[in-house]
Amino acid sequence: MSTDSGPGMVTRTRALLAVFGIVAVALLVRLVDLGGRIFHWDEGRVGYWILRYHETGSFSYRPIIHGPFLPIVNDYVFAVLPATDFTARLPVALVGGLLPLSVWLFRKHLRRDELVALALFFAFNPLLVYYSRFMRNDVLVATFSFVALGFVVRAYDTGRLAYLIPAGISFATGAATKENYLVYLLCFLGAGALVFDHRLLARTSAGESARDILFTELPASLKDRLRRRGAGSLSAGTFRAGVGILGGIAAFFAVFVFFYAPRPDLWNAFGNPAALPGVVEAGSLGAFESMGGSWLDGSHQSHEYLPYLKDFLETFVYGAPVLIVFALLGIVVDRYGVVAGRLRWLVVFATYWGGVSIFGYPLATDIQAPWVVVHAVVPLAIPAAVGLAFIFRAATKAVDTQDTVGVGLAALVLLASVGGVAAANYDYWNASTDEDKVVLQWAQPENDLKPTLDDIAAVSANNGGTDVLLYGTHPPNNADETHFYVTDESNPLGGPSWHSRLPLPWYFEGADVERTSSAPETSASEIAQNPPPVVVAYEWDRAELESELDGYEVRQHAFKLWSEDVVVFIDRDALAAANA
Repeated sequence: MSTDSGPGMVTRTRALLAVFGIVAVALLVRLVDLGGRIFHWDEGRVGYWILRYHETGSFSYRPIIHGPFLPIVNDYVFAVLPATDFTARLPVALVGGLLPLSVWLFRKHLRRDELVALALFFAFNPLLVYYSRFMRNDVLVATFSFVALGFVVRAYDTGRLAYLIPAGISFATGAATKENYLVYLLCFLGAGALVFDHRLLARTSAGESARDILFTELPASLKDRLRRRGAGSLSAGTFRAGVGILGGIAAFFAVFVFFYAPRPDLWNAFGNPAALPGVVEAGSLGAFESMGGSWLDGSHQSHEYLPYLKDFLETFVYGAPVLIVFALLGIVVDRYGVVAGRLRWLVVFATYWGGVSIFGYPLATDIQAPWVVVHAVVPLAIPAAVGLAFIFRAATKAVDTQDTVGVGLAALVLLASVGGVAAANYDYWNASTDEDKVVLQWAQPENDLKPTLDDIAAVSANNGGTDVLLYGTHPPNNADETHFYVTDESNPLGGPSWHSRLPLPWYFEGADVERTSSAPETSASEIAQNPPPVVVAYEWDRAELESELDGYEVRQHAFKLWSEDVVVFIDRDALAAANA
């Protein structure tokens, strides 16, 4: 249980107001200039398929783009707001900004100053901020899973098993974002088992009986009812527990099917009840089979472990140095009883969970990607909050006792921490260059491509016929690989190299740009015979095309963080006419 006595005490009202204030600032931090960074390769891929779903109304779960949450939610967003970089990222930004509010679910297990500290870490950790401003599922699954855990904790704390219903809803929503919700479930079960074993061992060693231990582990409200009504009420309590658990499972199942059921089949089933069982099966068992066939069969984990671990730790150190320091301090503080006089199960639980995430995700992930570090940041924010609150109380005590040295040291630690977090957030804000590659994933174009894409959209709006030609090519020294060329523009997956265009398809589809591509065997001179107003090529083909495309403005941009540039040729007359 939490305790709030002694120096630095924060009242319940002040703590709650502080959390609401932090949430407001967290939302602001995530929403300001949310569309400023150009779409990442992965954002462009998912964004394109969201646009296709929005246009056709047809969607079914495709594991390779992860869960259906973003396509379905953004379809509703795009029904109200135009499809832009800002609006596409809006659901993630809102969820990430509201994450600090979830700390209040754990108010029985953390001191109030620790709750405020936890909200601060959730609001301003640079990795959580950056990937809350990114149309990707990691912050989503982390947030919804953490909230689900919080509702389970509230059910335990209060004995009100109705909390299991929002827990089921939240966890199902997380399951609809990304398949690693199963990793969260395993972490929760594993960390819970270790904590229970730890508590059981400590108390049996002290001579307590198993019956006494089990009774004291029950929620306080349920223990009071058992004391008042006698042992005969145990069966009624068991029945209520069963109803609560079944309610949570039913809520999980309903939300899971809602997201995973194919569209428009789900809506059609309401007019044809006979089709409903098939839709439910497709949205449950069928979805899980597809998930397992793609992500759980082990093929995505066929890589060396140590390079992935090194990459993970490097991102962790650069993206969360303040959190790491305070987490280590918090673990020590809680371990040796400086805060509450005994070990608190929530802090131990989060420590186990965070430790498993650090060493487990490099094994579980399919690519080296900084966003996976989010899944270690969230649990380790709990011991970090304990460490930060401990320093805050030490500073308050030093002020009360006029300990000048103590005040100076505490102030130095706190100011350095604030400065470090602020500097990192400022640096990573809308970063898109290889200077920040330890936090950015490598398939990130540079932001200076965005104005060029705006010009392409303007030219397209003023042009009839084909607007853009993507110049098909083989990369140097790799004649077996093809870039840009697609045999059928109406069916991108039917072509050999549609993914090499990303994130361009998101922008072209959104601006209704008519595009085509040339086979790698096509020469620049053939293209120059009747070129469209825009030609896009890879850097290695620049010289060949530049000599043929007279009257075209040439712009070169980094298409990935390293070793890959794209060149855009824009007809000067067409551009002038579009901007007239």
